[in-house]
Amino acid sequence: MISIEVEKYLADLGSRLRQARLKRNEAQARFAARLGISIPTLRKMEKGDPSVRVGLWAEALSMLDRIADFEALLKKRGTLFDRWEEKQRKIRKRASKRKMTRD
Repeated sequence: MISIEVEKYLADLGSRLRQARLKRNEAQARFAARLGISIPTLRKMEKGDPSVRVGLWAEALSMLDRIADFEALLKKRGTLFDRWEEKQRKIRKRASKRKMTRD
């Protein structure tokens, strides 16, 4: 069972997909063909139907040059302290042990 909150989110996501497609002035038939799906499946996506495979969403976002939005869904979150620690790990703490040769 899908929660009401998730249903609303998916409906909004579908609406934004439709708006992006229309902004590009692309008909449903053409967009569906480019995705390799049927028009009814595209309609399901645009209505926020939860049965649509996540791979189709990724492909649609890629076609709309918005794949970075998809990547951001599960982007690692961290506190400011976590980011500071990560930055400190990248800083070299000492010089190399190799002997320096002089010319």
